[in-house]
Amino acid sequence: MLARLAFSWLLNICVLALITWILSGVTYDGSAGSLVIAAAVFGILNTIVKPILKFLTFPLAIVTLGLAWFGVAMLMLWLTDLIVAGFKISGFGTLVLATIIVWMANLALDLVLDRSGGGRGRGASASTG
Repeated sequence: MLARLAFSWLLNICVLALITWILSGVTYDGSAGSLVIAAAVFGILNTIVKPILKFLTFPLAIVTLGLAWFGVAMLMLWLTDLIVAGFKISGFGTLVLATIIVWMANLALDLVLDRSGGGRGRGASASTG
């Protein structure tokens, strides 16, 4: 369990670093510590808050064919931005793109791990979707 948590945290650090590299509107204060803290906050939000919000938005997700859950994923990144002083996402469009990149990166990682026989399972995923 602790190994999965550490692995998920490491994945979050890599994915958040990736979006700061790809999107000019996603920045951090230059210290690795900011990314580590942002990844920890993002992971905690995805582990605790996201499942609750997905449960609460289930009826809306049915009506919107799952689009409501993309909003929940965006909310997790936005909350990370609000909580972590050294990590910033500027603008709604950037938030949308960052959420898509986080989702794609985690989807690709899930596919690679599943093919190699080291699948993490849905519960341990650092993904947003």
